[in-house]
Amino acid sequence: MIYCVEDESAIRDLVVYTLKASGYEAQGFESDAGFWAAMKELKPELVILDVMLPGEDGLKILKKLRSSPVTMDIPVIMATAKDSEYDKVIGLDSGADDYLAKPFGMMEMISHIKAVLRRSSPKQVNIITYDGIAMDMNKHTVTVNGNPVSLTLKEYELLKLFIGNPGHVFTRDALLTEIWGMDFAGETRTVDVHIGTLRTKLANAGDLIQTIRGVGYKMMEKHEQ
Repeated sequence: MIYCVEDESAIRDLVVYTLKASGYEAQGFESDAGFWAAMKELKPELVILDVMLPGEDGLKILKKLRSSPVTMDIPVIMATAKDSEYDKVIGLDSGADDYLAKPFGMMEMISHIKAVLRRSSPKQVNIITYDGIAMDMNKHTVTVNGNPVSLTLKEYELLKLFIGNPGHVFTRDALLTEIWGMDFAGETRTVDVHIGTLRTKLANAGDLIQTIRGVGYKMMEKHEQ
């Protein structure tokens, strides 16, 4: 749901019509009274807020939205007069996510809305955990029992492969192909060196990476611990 707070009925109706035609649910309000009443019933995904309004103006509404923990994260696009740089600056400084200068085109408005919604959408948490080891795929970080561990790219990729396949035995050749690539011209000793440094950096958790003599390495399964 997108709320549009705009006192000019022609603009408000066009905005709501365009939003609905573009696949959004939308509702329009001519003043702060109707807007706040609707907010008690349904929290919108985004608000398009005109600066000049009867009663409470757009900047005051924005400040109220940002001061409440319930509404502080709602994206807000301010609609400002084309020549009013002051309103734009004050709006952005007060927490607006974007602004549209009047008169604005409907396709321009939709483009701004899509951009703001993309920026404000929560990023998916992508963390892999295994027996005290945590790998944050978004931040590309590793912790062991909450303590940060600094890994090289290859060490990181080895750990990710092992954690994702507990119990699976990887030969040295398989690890060379998987981590270093088919065209890598090095020796299998490269794998041993990287496994050694990875184990050291993981401290006690390094014992989870087991050597399978004459074959390669595996991540110990939990029932083996």
